[in-house]
Amino acid sequence: MSEQKENENNVPRSRSKQNSRRDYRLPILLGVILLTAAAVLLTVRFLKRDPEETSGETEVIAREELSADTEEETIDPEAIRRSLEVENQSRSEEESLQQEEEARQAVVDAYVNLGLVQIDAGYLNVRRTPAPDGDIVGKMQPNSACEILGQEGDWYQIRSGKVEGYISAQYVLTGEEARSLALEQVALRAEVMVEDNESLNIRSSPEVDPANIVGQAVAGDRYMVEEQLDGWIKIAGGYISADYADVKLSLNEARKMDLKAMAISKYKNLLISKVTNYLNVRSSPADEGNANIIGKLPGKAAADILGEENGWYKIQSGNISGYVSADPQYVATGQEAYDLAMETASLMAIVNTDKLNVRMEPNTDSGIWTQISKEERYPVVEQLDGWVQIELDTGDEENGGDAAYVSTMDNYVDVRYALSEAIKFSPLEELANQQAARRAKIVNYALQFVGNPYVWGGTSLTRGADCSGFVQSVLKNFGISIPRVSRDQARAGKAVDSSEIRPGDLVFYTNSSGTVNHVAMYIGNGQVVHASSARTGIKISTWNYRTPYRIRNVID
Repeated sequence: MSEQKENENNVPRSRSKQNSRRDYRLPILLGVILLTAAAVLLTVRFLKRDPEETSGETEVIAREELSADTEEETIDPEAIRRSLEVENQSRSEEESLQQEEEARQAVVDAYVNLGLVQIDAGYLNVRRTPAPDGDIVGKMQPNSACEILGQEGDWYQIRSGKVEGYISAQYVLTGEEARSLALEQVALRAEVMVEDNESLNIRSSPEVDPANIVGQAVAGDRYMVEEQLDGWIKIAGGYISADYADVKLSLNEARKMDLKAMAISKYKNLLISKVTNYLNVRSSPADEGNANIIGKLPGKAAADILGEENGWYKIQSGNISGYVSADPQYVATGQEAYDLAMETASLMAIVNTDKLNVRMEPNTDSGIWTQISKEERYPVVEQLDGWVQIELDTGDEENGGDAAYVSTMDNYVDVRYALSEAIKFSPLEELANQQAARRAKIVNYALQFVGNPYVWGGTSLTRGADCSGFVQSVLKNFGISIPRVSRDQARAGKAVDSSEIRPGDLVFYTNSSGTVNHVAMYIGNGQVVHASSARTGIKISTWNYRTPYRIRNVID
């Protein structure tokens, strides 16, 4: 019995544990349900309450939430945007400054052996040779940079811009000191981009107007940029076209001598003739009439003064060395001479071979219609690639003249600014022979009008004549009548061989079609006098300055 009881007691024991767990879970579940229900009731009640009934902690929380909402609503978005813009701008400026600094450094680093000119003002001359009297080929302003190529004594051989030459070493800073200073000199500059033999006009206003040209810039010149306009760049002293300039950070470099200034710089002690026609050059410092005349210095022609003697200057002009009057009414020196030379220097074609072919068109397929000689300087009308158009004469009074082109590809012609110089000339003496004396009088009479103007269709020896009008009027003064135009004059009188030509004979020239279009009068010594063109007027030339076609004797 006891064993069974014990078993009975044991069996319910296991069940009582399960019942016991069920007994605990039920109250807990009921408690959770009651709490949840209470929370729901409170929430519903709270939501249904009137705001005015809010009090205590709930009211404080509401005020805090309202305050936070109010703060968010009062933040200004525009202020935030401006703040961000300032921050971005500041960051952009820092980056730009860094980039600019790097660009400046790159400009300086481009020089392998930098030299920086150190002078107080003015210019440092760049010379062709390392000597104080070497020809000046360029000039460098203070703080201009150069590449030092070598050294000869007290001279640096340099390259700067378009200029190569020598500068005095005492005025040049080098090494790290030069590089440090050069960084401060890097600036926005406009570099002139034209052909080496061309120039760019500097104008007083940003517009194309023949009246507003105040100067010229040549290839490689650099100018500080003051302002960039639409199509124009403002620099110190005027405006240049933006089409012919490259604007970039750079150092200043040497400037090529102005093309006119280069023509003048070859004269060490410049003299300019102030007469309207010709100034006599004499073999001795005295006026001996025709006896000691050895040359003529044309109006506005240039010479070097070699010395002075008893009111006469000894000069060198071209191949002529002699004496001219030192009277200031006839000649200019010093600044007056320089100013006149700058006004007068013009682009000329200077032949350096005995004969140079002239063609109608700028190509070798065009026929050769005449030849020119090295004794003459020819005004330039236009420059083309490999060719230059020159002015020979105005041409046929009725049909006009031909265009005249010479090749520059073989280096037989030098195109540059130049001044007129003296020409060899010996006046004819009146010989005992009456016939020779008459010819001498005709020629000397014609020479009185050298320098007077060319006027198409004119016959006035003082107010203007064309080529045929000039010789017709000269001969008319001696009772000799010839036709009016050169074509008809070429049939007058009788033919003369070039070996028998005499002063007073007429020399005729043709155009490309072989038609006579120009006439001159032979004056001896291989020279002619003729009314050439509106640009040059009545002048003296070598008789074969262009190929002669025919010679006629209309005097005897």
